Amino acid sequence: MTVKPDDKVIDAGESGVSRLEKLRGSRIVVTGGAGLVGSRLTALLRGVDAEVTVLDRMDAYPDSIHELFGAPRRASRLVVGDIRDRTLVRSVLEGADHVVHAAAFADVAACTRRPDIAFKANVEGTEVILEEAVRAEVRRLVLVSSAAVYGNGADPAAGPQRFHEDQTPYPLSVYANSKLWAEHQTRLLLGGTGTEYAILRYFSVYGDPQIPKPGSHSWMVAWLAMHARVGLPMRLNGGGVQVRDLVHVDDIAMATALALVEEGVVGETVNVGSGVPTSVRDVGELIAPHYPGSEFIITPRPADDPLGGFAETARLAELMRWRPGITVAEGVERYVRWLNATPEAVPSWLTEQVA
Repeated sequence: MTVKPDDKVIDAGESGVSRLEKLRGSRIVVTGGAGLVGSRLTALLRGVDAEVTVLDRMDAYPDSIHELFGAPRRASRLVVGDIRDRTLVRSVLEGADHVVHAAAFADVAACTRRPDIAFKANVEGTEVILEEAVRAEVRRLVLVSSAAVYGNGADPAAGPQRFHEDQTPYPLSVYANSKLWAEHQTRLLLGGTGTEYAILRYFSVYGDPQIPKPGSHSWMVAWLAMHARVGLPMRLNGGGVQVRDLVHVDDIAMATALALVEEGVVGETVNVGSGVPTSVRDVGELIAPHYPGSEFIITPRPADDPLGGFAETARLAELMRWRPGITVAEGVERYVRWLNATPEAVPSWLTEQVA
């Protein structure tokens, strides 16, 4: 598929928010809706008076962090439970118009350490959601996938890669492999049924109130900023040469909501990225001026941490009539302001390293 975006296609007289009016009164289920993206998406959908049910295990973070995300107070209904529980999923999807399937064991390093948990959540759980969505005659399901499926691309020696949706995936991690399986299974099970689908490959999501997890190497804006905030050196795995396409969570939420209403996206796989490459070191350099005296430390690059690349965004612009609007500099500035105003958000496992 070849598309050439232009400003006329994107600026079609309708803002993203105005197009979401089509969802007013719709019944939408967001799996994993208590996380960073899910809670932001829930707030956006509730803003147009959609009825949003969040299904989440509520065990990915401590209660205090879930409170920062705010899903319990934003959702129309919060159901605490596992997506592998078929009876529960069936009851939650009954009468639903749309499903956003965002629930996953989503940390790359954690999936590598515990592939058994990754399989249960990302494979078994996805299978239940897909089967029950068809049974419930859901109108449309949006599957949240990841740019991790691209790995280092076809020719990592050539430098930062521009990833386009039709190229061959090269997953390097358990997490990426589970997401690629979910994409294939969505096409197999939903194709030809009455349930439409769209697959979104998120690039690197960031933004407040994102909180890093111990032993992780994901979420580099939060990871680096919190280290600098408490006086620890900012760790650059492999020197920080890895390239990421950073997309602010507000933009991610908007793209996901638009995938529920835009007809062009049905049956398609779409990158959700900015199309702008940013290295890990670049992020650190944006953070450092906010914390005078901050330092960098070079550490080995984990084997499952891809050199990465950035998104080809032509399909996003054409099918969704939209592009991300928050620059990396603006997004990092927002995160640092939030962190400085919310110092209690720094997790205890990180502050204990200072002591």
